[in-house]
Amino acid sequence: MIGRSLISNMALSLALAGAAHQAARAQDLRDFCADRPGKATPACILDVGRLQLETGLADAALQRGGGQRDDVYTIGQTEIRYGIASHTELEAVVTPWSIERSRDAGGRTRRSGFGDLALGFRTALSDPDGKGTLVSLQAFATAPTGTHHQGAGDWEGGVRLPVSADLGGGFSLGVTPEADLRRDGDAHGRHLAFSTAVSVGHALGPLSVGAELWAEGDEDPGGHVNSASFDLSAAWMAAKDLQLDAGLNAGLTHDTPDLELYVGVARRF
Repeated sequence: MIGRSLISNMALSLALAGAAHQAARAQDLRDFCADRPGKATPACILDVGRLQLETGLADAALQRGGGQRDDVYTIGQTEIRYGIASHTELEAVVTPWSIERSRDAGGRTRRSGFGDLALGFRTALSDPDGKGTLVSLQAFATAPTGTHHQGAGDWEGGVRLPVSADLGGGFSLGVTPEADLRRDGDAHGRHLAFSTAVSVGHALGPLSVGAELWAEGDEDPGGHVNSASFDLSAAWMAAKDLQLDAGLNAGLTHDTPDLELYVGVARRF
């Protein structure tokens, strides 16, 4: 009887210790922070050993002009993030299905397929657990895995410098300058493209809303492209590690889709 009681007490003690460890670990976790929604990238870094999946369930970019209609639909684009050190995480973005549809006076075209695969990392340049302004460096390379012209057709890459700041009163600021090396439209070389996203967000309990301005200059020798948009987004924390989001992007230039609508989800494990 004494032996059984001792074993039972030991088992109970181990179970309680394990539960306490899990609770302490959960309390030590950084605040939930997803790249979705919006184009500005937050400077946050995942905790070591934590995995986060961020999926665009559906995205539709619509453009009209000059008697032509161009629509691009993206299904299931997913970013995979994994914390490997207190200041660094690894990242991958995969696009399982993309559809392009065009219509003009000459008729209609449609093509679809798998998209490119992006691999990269993000490392904090400031204390990721600090308060105030956070800064990180993000670098990535895109592999030409796209099928049926759903991708760049060659290796590309870029760097971002995400900056996040707490403005107080539930407001936050995000700034993300970016420089990319892209394939020329004629496939005979590469060129630079520069962009910047500036966002302001406001937390209202489990709901966060944001407004953003984004602009990009693509210096393709075959013809420079200037894109810009005004974006609105909302994210709802459905649970401690689960976020649902939706957004609307309004094009501000001829080279930008007139309207882009999307919904997505982010889950931390």
